[in-house]
Amino acid sequence: MSVRFIEPMAASLVDALPTGDQWLYEAKFDGYRVLALKDGAKVRLLSRKGNDLTADYPAIQSAVAALKAKFAVLDGEVVAFDEAGRPSFQHLHHRSAKPAATQYFVFDLLHLNGKDLQSEPLTVRRAQLQTLLANSGVVFSAELPGSPDDVVQAVAEVGLEGVVAKRRDSRYEPGKRSGLWQKFKVKLRQEFVIGGYKPENRNFQSIVVGYHENKKLRFAARVRSGFTPAQRAALFELLRPLRIDECPFADLPSTRTGHWGEGVTVEDMKVLKWVKPHLVAEIAFTEWTRDGNLRHSAFVGMRTDKNARAVVREHAVRPAVLEEP
Repeated sequence: MSVRFIEPMAASLVDALPTGDQWLYEAKFDGYRVLALKDGAKVRLLSRKGNDLTADYPAIQSAVAALKAKFAVLDGEVVAFDEAGRPSFQHLHHRSAKPAATQYFVFDLLHLNGKDLQSEPLTVRRAQLQTLLANSGVVFSAELPGSPDDVVQAVAEVGLEGVVAKRRDSRYEPGKRSGLWQKFKVKLRQEFVIGGYKPENRNFQSIVVGYHENKKLRFAARVRSGFTPAQRAALFELLRPLRIDECPFADLPSTRTGHWGEGVTVEDMKVLKWVKPHLVAEIAFTEWTRDGNLRHSAFVGMRTDKNARAVVREHAVRPAVLEEP
């Protein structure tokens, strides 16, 4: 038999966690979604888009290879930790973490020794997963006990990104966002496309980011904070060959700058440099303004695992009551 790539199941963004015994809660780590495909002694680590990441994480490859299974497909998240022991997306992206500080947290098991488990309830898949990972170098993503309020408080205190709620009876739905999995973010963050920058001293002062809506790139923010000197220099090297003359944003210049100066004026347009909208960055912010811009935005890291054309504005919704699937 051979194991194959499966497009990961996605979670719907909500503004409150669902409640009830039918839901389990897991930590939402600040890392890369990775599928591990074990075929005998051979292991491949693939991103959510199917890109091969095996060479980037040799220790994780070895840990998966040592699992007591001939064939397996695991779904999880590769997480790097900073010097204080907290998850750090920047450490992960720049490979600055020591090998021992990078771990693979696995939350689902899709295939095991020739059996397809995707149609099994989540509780069945996770029970087999926990047995498989026992006493191994791969970490089982454990259920978080307590009420939604208790869980949110706990993850916030240790600096995690958020919480994922999953129906205990949910089947695995490749590539779908059905609502059987729901994510709640403690901090507002999402991916945005870089469409330009403001130059300064042979580098850049800020980047101009946006999202796609009706096949058009819409402006979201000018992001100035959050960059380390190394990140700023590395990003500038990526931006320079992408330079174009025409602004890629459909709604610039802004009709107004907004109370907090989030917009782009006609005068700003004369200074800004534009780039092909190919690069994706993760941005943290406090809220969306009434004009549809980000307030107090800050750079978190580059998202090479994201497709720029698929980046849209995320809208949190109140979780609905779901019927039995």
